[in-house]
Amino acid sequence: MQGRLSGQHARGERLNAEPVIFLGCTAGELGALFAAAGAVWTPVSVAIAYSIGYPVMGAGAAIFLIAVSVYCSALWFQRIKRGRPDGFYLLQIHFVLAGLRLRSDPFERGSGPWDLGRTH
Repeated sequence: MQGRLSGQHARGERLNAEPVIFLGCTAGELGALFAAAGAVWTPVSVAIAYSIGYPVMGAGAAIFLIAVSVYCSALWFQRIKRGRPDGFYLLQIHFVLAGLRLRSDPFERGSGPWDLGRTH
């Protein structure tokens, strides 16, 4: 009883970040990895299997390739996220997309002196 009153038993219901589920990835990140891998590997493997005369084999190949892609991507994300704050890699992806002009960049990333924008 003493342990409960002094707060020694931590509860998982008051987390500030989404809990890690698999190889350092959260549920949302795993869902995004599965969606991206499925969008790439399903049409490719079905098209290749259909062209050689085994269309059903394409579904099995897609499942295998999706699983391998998600595992390798999760390992890669784990290495990227190690020792970094929450959301670090999301900002890095945002900066890459903004650099390629695929997304607007609301961040001020210039260097130099700032002023108030007023004159006397």
